[in-house]
Amino acid sequence: MLEFATPLQVGGGGFLYWAIVFFVLAIIAAAVGARGVAGISMEIARIFVLIFIVLAIVALLL
Repeated sequence: MLEFATPLQVGGGGFLYWAIVFFVLAIIAAAVGARGVAGISMEIARIFVLIFIVLAIVALLL
């Protein structure tokens, strides 16, 4: 029965993936000169990284 259990880490990398995507988008937007898009993308990436860190700490404590 336990051999079919999936660990908590499976599929949990979504926040980190999207944080990297928005960070790359911010870098590209800054290089092109779209400062507004770059700023918003960096804020979204920062929020996703913070959520990822909080969830990682909670997962380590449980």
